[in-house]
This record gives sequence, structure tokens and C-alpha cells, in this order.
Amino acid sequence: MQFKKLVIAVLYIILGSAFFSCESDTTKKQGNDAYTSWSTYLGDPGRSHYSTLSEFTKENVKNLKVAWTYKAKDWGQMQMNPLVVDTILYGVTAALRVVALNAETGKEIWQFGDSIQVWHSTSRGVSYWEEGIDKRILCTRGPYLFALDALTGKPIPTFGENGQIDLRSGMPESAREKFVISNTPGTIYKNLIVMPLRLSEGSGAAPGNVMAFNVITGVVEWVFHTIPHPSEEGYDTWEENAYLSDEVGAANNWAGMAVDEVAGIIYIPIGSAAPDFYGGARKGSNLYSDCLLALDANTGEHIWHFQFTHHDLWDRDPPAPPNLLTVERDGKKIPSVAQVTKQGYVYVFDRKTGKPLFHIEEVPVPSSTLDGEKAWPTQPIPIKPKPFARQSTEITEDNVSPYAENPDSLRAILRSIEKQIYTPPGLEPLLLLPGYDGAAEWGGTAADPEEGIIYVNSNEMPWIMQMEENDTNLEALPLGEATYTKNCVSCHQADRTGLAASGFPSLIDLELRKSKEEVSSIITNGKGMMTGFPQLKKTEKEALLRFLFNQEIKHNVTEKTGAEKPYKIPYKHLGYNKFLDKNGLPAIDPPWGTLHAIDLNTGDYVWSITLGESPELLEKGVTGTGTENYGGPVITENGLLFIAATRDGFFRVFDKHTGAKLWEYKLPAPAFATPAMYEINGKQFIAIACGGEKLGTEKGNKIIAFALE
Repeated sequence: MQFKKLVIAVLYIILGSAFFSCESDTTKKQGNDAYTSWSTYLGDPGRSHYSTLSEFTKENVKNLKVAWTYKAKDWGQMQMNPLVVDTILYGVTAALRVVALNAETGKEIWQFGDSIQVWHSTSRGVSYWEEGIDKRILCTRGPYLFALDALTGKPIPTFGENGQIDLRSGMPESAREKFVISNTPGTIYKNLIVMPLRLSEGSGAAPGNVMAFNVITGVVEWVFHTIPHPSEEGYDTWEENAYLSDEVGAANNWAGMAVDEVAGIIYIPIGSAAPDFYGGARKGSNLYSDCLLALDANTGEHIWHFQFTHHDLWDRDPPAPPNLLTVERDGKKIPSVAQVTKQGYVYVFDRKTGKPLFHIEEVPVPSSTLDGEKAWPTQPIPIKPKPFARQSTEITEDNVSPYAENPDSLRAILRSIEKQIYTPPGLEPLLLLPGYDGAAEWGGTAADPEEGIIYVNSNEMPWIMQMEENDTNLEALPLGEATYTKNCVSCHQADRTGLAASGFPSLIDLELRKSKEEVSSIITNGKGMMTGFPQLKKTEKEALLRFLFNQEIKHNVTEKTGAEKPYKIPYKHLGYNKFLDKNGLPAIDPPWGTLHAIDLNTGDYVWSITLGESPELLEKGVTGTGTENYGGPVITENGLLFIAATRDGFFRVFDKHTGAKLWEYKLPAPAFATPAMYEINGKQFIAIACGGEKLGTEKGNKIIAFALE
């Protein structure tokens, strides 16, 4: 195996000039039409969010009007980036119904999923593949991947079993009943689709294998083990036989990936290992978690990697696909790949070799104070570009929000709390900034593939991170309460009051709002930020439902049910708590949302602006605060940047070169999604999904397209 990898590496060096001879061979050959159409997630295989369409200009963009509106049957969060092929727009509704619309009028052509159970997880879109007259839409529901006829929406019977396969088919038998879904579109390369996976983040998660499936048959073509097996590189960066452990898992790609179709290399950001926050059962640097992986797209063979966080204890998984672009150094064009992170760092590499294009320094960081934990002694931080979000070390008591009504208590917290970067979680609280969701988000970063400039929106929401000793005796609790305590407490709290500001609703009086059937579906399949728990035994799930609906049967966990004694992590996470003032706004001073243009040729910033407004303060006449944002931008060759994403529910256009705002439109519901730009019959459109619901906003059900009159 090692010899085979060596041969592959030598071949890439020898043939490098053929694959990477100039920027036109790597960027432009990705397809000039890729930048005039939107048939691929985020616009093109390099995930550029970029268009060369030019009907919209800086002068006329103020005249944009709603061209059409599609109203879905279901309401709620829609994170999807639409695809447009020929004259058809493909999207996914809040309940994971796939819809095909006339891209010029918004009229529905077909819908897939009306007769199937309603699902509650989110989807960021679908994938498209064609060969001759065979045109397919690839979409997911739960652990299943479907292949649909792109013109009719009917499942293709020769794909898997009657048009569907189980994504767990490339996993070990032990993962077959675990939580495995995909809510980011797969990446198409030739006749393969490489699938992102969303897994549990707790003890017992499935392994995050990267899997390529045959688009025509559904057969697994190759698998890359992100938790290495014996004889595989990286095996010694984990404890022995970690890949077999019932306690360790994940290290999965969930955010999507980019592919260089000419070189045949796929670039895959890998997430953190499970369980989050306490790594006593997975000591070591933990390759390939928190890495950017470059694999041969044909075979899955390793080419190079870089790890952004060693032995991740903060859930710092890369949040978005990387961007493929060309960077100039010393007059030479270098095909490059850039990865933004939750920490606010941008890492830039030579696409062929993995060589960093800006120096990365291994910086000493604090050790852990928890028994059984062994934090890694250093972490890699790039010298340039500077972070696009404030770091916790920059925050002092002088940074308390000027709009807070309880500034003294907030200052006291900031005086006492730990703020050093990469301080491992411990029994004392620490300030996590950028927060759990990160500076960069899953909406992704736009990139000018020729000019080497990226455009990234960012959050500056502070969170409080803390652990406590896990002294709960689950065996002494009734089964329903024990199941809730083990799986639900960190988000919904012991008293079931939830963390509304962080997106975790109260479960008090749940029986007045939802049926048992609906809650049962959410428990199994997940919803929004919540992962599902299909691994729960029937007795555990039934008992949990009784507990949630205040019908708990009081009996002992093990003696009455025969339930297995659960694995006990010695420390538990105290939940996802935002650092807020008494009015529910960020406790630190603005800006709370920002937008940046970064020149990766030099590592310098072109411009930085505040993004969005806080509705609560806007009512009082306070502007310029910025706000939380999810969803990415779209840029055009002729100088426009389109972005929604903000909690205030506006769709905005900025000058790509200066950051000046050119236009804004109040949407019927916030659009936590990335738009899509396309042209039909010579007319340019930009479409976006407006589902709302996230961040406590009202939910919506519309896809809206804009055009010039």
C-alpha cells in the first residue's frame, strides 16, 4: 500500500506539468459554461459561486424585480442552493420534497416525495448527472440516496433497488443502524458521486468513511477510511484499533467538497471526530479528522492532506467546501485550493502538492485540565491572511456591548473567563469566539477563479464553553428520563426549557404542540441542527416519548428493561450557550456579522464591511450592528455580489470591488441559503429559497426569482 502511494505521488510530480501546466488548463477547462450556468452545487465543481452572466450591472441592479414566486406545500427552513439545467430549476423544500420548476415562470413540473413520509432534516440541494439522453437528479432522504429521472421525477429502477440505495452500504455492519444522513449534495465526477455524510457527534457515532457510488448502478466504487485501519497511513495517530471502537467515530465530510475535473483530484474537508469535546478515548492527533484531503477522484487514493486542528476538542470541523482558484506568485499562476474555517482562518495550498502558499506556524497551546484527556500541544495557524473574525483573545471587558442593559455583570464575566485560543474545554468556563457555528458557515465562500479573490461572510457570536463531571447515575433513573439525559440534555437542558437563543426549543408542554408520531419521526430522523437517533432501541424510544409527553413509567433502567449499561464519558458538555445580554443580543460590541473580500495573491484584505442589521435595535434607530448570517454569496465577473443569509431577512447586492451596497429587498422570510444565477432565453435570473425558521425567525415556504423588467 505504501509503495503504491509512493508510485502515485511520483506520477503526479512527473505528470504535474500535464495536469497543471497553466491556469487555463485547471480553471477555465473546468468549463467556461460552468460560469454561465448553475447545474452544479454552488455554481461549478470548484464551488466558486461565480457567474460570467452580465445582464445585471452596477447601474441597473437597482431595478431588480420579483420575476416569479413558488410556494411549497410545507413550511420551514430551506438551506438549499437550487440547480438549473436547460430550462428547469431543481430545489428541495423544508420537508425534503424535491421539486422541478420551470426556471422562467416558477411553475411546478414535477415533485418527488409527496407520497413518502414527511422528513424533518434540512437539505442543501441536489446533484445532477447526464450522459446522452440519460439525465438524473441525485437526492437524499434520511440514509437513502435516490436517482430520479430529471425530466419526470420518477425513480430510476436500475439504480440500486428500485431507484434508491442505503448510504450505509459502504460502511461496516456495526454502522447499519446508526444515524447516517446526507444534507449536502454529492459531488459528481464522471460516473461517480462522492457523498457527504452527517453523523452523530456523540459517543458511538458511525465512522466517517468517504464513499464514491456509481451514478448508474448505485454500487460502491471506492471507500477512504478517515479513521485509518491497520497498515493505512495515520493509523498510529489514534489509539490502537480506534476504527473498531464503539466509543469513537465520525471524522466525516458533511460540508461538501470540490473537484478538479481536469486533474481528477477531489478536495474533501473532513470534520471532527466523535465524541466532541472530550477525547480521552481517542488520544493522538487523529488523522484524518479536521483535514483537507486531496484524493484521486477515480480511485480514492490519498495524494496529500493538511490537518487544521489536531485532536479537535472544540468541534472545529471545516464548515464549507473549499474553493478552487488561481493565485499568482512572483509572476507565476498557481492552481490553488483555499479552505475557510470556523476559526476565521483561511488556508491556501498549491492544488497539486498541498504546499501552503502562506506560512503556517505550529503555535503552542494550553494543555488539558481534565483527567484522561491529552490535548495536542500545538495548533497550526496561518500567518496570512489575518483572521476574518475576532478571536477570543482580542476581547476584554471594554468590549461589552454598548446596547446591553446589564453591562456590569457582563464585564465581570469577561474579566474572569478564560479567553486564550485553543484552551481545551474544562470545568471552568471559557469564551469561544468565533463560536461553535463558526466565523465561516456552511453557505460557503465565493471565489473569483481567475483573480484569486475570495468573498466570505462571517459571524461574531460569542459562546460559553464548559464541561462538568459526568456523575449522573443513569441506571437509577426511569428509562425515558435516562434516555433523555444521555442524548438530549446538552441541547434541551435537564428541565426541558431548551436554549431558544441557540436554536434549541423548549420541550415543555410538547404534547400541546406536536403529535407523538411527529416527535417520533424527529427523534429517528433529526431536524435542523439536531441529529437523529435511529440507534435507540424500541423500548428506549417508547420510554423517551412517554417522558416527553409526561407519561413516564417509573421503573429502573436495567433491571426492568434489560437495557445495556451505557458507556459513560467521565465529563459532559454543558450545552451550546451563547454569551448574550439580558435582551438576548450578543454580549460583546458589534459588528456581529461581517462580509470580506480577501486577495489570496497577497493575503491582504480588499475590503471588509458590516453585514445586516439587528431587528431589535433597528426598531430603536440603531444601525450598523451586523447580525448572524447563514448562507453564502454569489459574485459576477462584472463586479456584483449578491447575498441574503442575514437574520433581518434582506436580500442585498454589493459592489464586488468596493463593498458599497447597491440594492436591498425585504424577503417574505429570511433566506438562510445561497442563491443561484442563471439565464433562460437570453434573460438573466437569480433565485433564492426563503424558508426562515432558523435563529427564531418566522418560517417561510417560498422560492423567489428576481430579474430585470
